[in-house]
Amino acid sequence: MTWSEMQPLLTQGTLDTLYMVLWSTLVTVAGGLPLGVLLVLTDKGGLLQNTPVNKVVGTVVNIGRSLPFLILLIALIPFTTLVVGTFIGPTAMIVPLAIGAIPFFARLVETAVREVDAGLVEAVQSMGGSIPVIVRKVLLPQALPSLVSGVTTTVIVLIGYSAMAGAVGGEGLGSKAVTYGFQRFETEFMLVTVVILVALVSIVQLLGDGIVRLLVRRGRATA
Repeated sequence: MTWSEMQPLLTQGTLDTLYMVLWSTLVTVAGGLPLGVLLVLTDKGGLLQNTPVNKVVGTVVNIGRSLPFLILLIALIPFTTLVVGTFIGPTAMIVPLAIGAIPFFARLVETAVREVDAGLVEAVQSMGGSIPVIVRKVLLPQALPSLVSGVTTTVIVLIGYSAMAGAVGGEGLGSKAVTYGFQRFETEFMLVTVVILVALVSIVQLLGDGIVRLLVRRGRATA
């Protein structure tokens, strides 16, 4: 296969991968952020201490994290079809990608929020700050560098998930690698696909690290 033949396939595969990763990241953050905060608030000694709720949410998150993505992808085919109308294509893959990543990101959020100095929380509480205010003004801003690092890690995981999704009709670079690189024995095509995936991961990591460093510097400057 010549480069002129590979280029449109690789371009479309890259665009499909970026589309899946972008939208599934947004859904993951929207679902995982409140879930992770809830795990902290309802834990023993938390602002909303509620052991039964914490145990249920924690169990659901642990089950979600323990399922291999490929099995989850297949198990969610009926649900994906119900939500999107099909289980094939990049839009359909957003559903299992997000559901698979939300528990993972929720635990990262939980870890980040737990690192916030308890003294700051107590200070705001003593001034009459409500729980929503504490979450918005203390927990999330103070944990922001760690949260950005967690988002970076999650995006990288989603890039890997999207490649696996390509094996079952998800399009993207994974689909192109299987169809042309593996089934048609186009070794060069496979290598180029791997290089693109590695480049995407490297770019995401560099951007994430850069944002974290910037946030840390700003935090020190205002301290």
